This record gives sequence, structure tokens and C-alpha cells, in this order.
Amino acid sequence: MDRLSKKDRHQRLLQLIDENPFVTDRELTRQLKVSIQTIRLDRMELGIPELRERMKQMAEHSFDQVRSLSLEEVIGDVVDLQLDKSGISIFEIREEHVFSKTRIARGHYVFAQANSLAVAVINDEIALTSSADIRFLRQVHLGEKCIAKAYVRSSPELKGKAKVEVFTYVADEMVFQGNFIIYRSEGTDINEGGRRQ
Repeated sequence: MDRLSKKDRHQRLLQLIDENPFVTDRELTRQLKVSIQTIRLDRMELGIPELRERMKQMAEHSFDQVRSLSLEEVIGDVVDLQLDKSGISIFEIREEHVFSKTRIARGHYVFAQANSLAVAVINDEIALTSSADIRFLRQVHLGEKCIAKAYVRSSPELKGKAKVEVFTYVADEMVFQGNFIIYRSEGTDINEGGRRQ
């Protein structure tokens, strides 16, 4: 692939961030085939904040308040939350989350991110995990960012419970999938799209 001109690279950078606001500088270097310093300079020239700042801005703009637990109890940073509909959180795998020998994330951290988001997305004072059917699709490594996306699904046969699907990605690759049944204290069912029945 030929190197892009600066103008074309800037357009592509804007497009990539628009498609995925959670893309890391490292991922951008891979896709645009330039150094991390070039990416940082390009972002500065275009007035694009770093990932952490973009996450903070997104959280301020589109966010229902978590009811079922305190925000600090959610594993990862919640960047979007629409109660009884959907939610997104980001969790960076750090030194304390990995096995020292292999640098691979301990599975319970990946699960905890998904499980806590599944509970947080429920519009209820008390929401608890009743059951979970989970699959780890690949190992997650030190320094990778896990983006968990939760969706509340309809489930008429589940009185007083909600079904929540969670998909966790690193970049564009799915690394975890979970189907959670969440107990709700209010005992009302929510259909797909978040309307109470």
C-alpha cells in the first residue's frame, strides 16, 4: 500500500474515529501505517482529543444514571447507557489483571466487565444476575482495551427477569459473548426496545 498524503491521512483518521470513537492510537498506527508520534500530531492538528478524553466527552453527552449499583461498582468505564435498552463500557487490561507469566488477562475480569454492565443496564433499584451462559472466544492480553456492548432483549416467559446479551470486542474482534438472565425487583418485564409491558 502506498503511503497516504497528509490530507488523505487526515480524512481517513477522521473517518476511523467517526466509525469507532474508542479506537486507540496504537490501532490507528496499524491501520494508517504510520508512527504513533504521527498519529498524535495528526490528532493535535485536527483537534481530536486522546481516547480517554473522547470517552469522558461521550459519557457526559449520552448517559442515563445507573440505578442498580453505584457507577464505581461497574467494571470498566461506562461510556453509553440507555436503561433497559443498551450500554457500552471500556476496560483496559492492566498489569494487575493479567497472569504474570503469560501476560494474558484473567478471565474473571473479562466476565466481570460484561456481568456488571448487564446489571447496570437494568432500570431497577435491585438487579442481580440469575444465570449466565458465557463463551470466551480468544485470549485478551495486557494493554488491550475491551469494549463491552450490552443489549436488553425481550423475554415474555421470564417474569420478573430480563435477558441481556453482552458482546465484548478488542478492536473489531469479538473476544467474549454472554447471555445473562437478570433478576429485577420490580417484577415487570421489559420488551425489546425498553418498553414496560
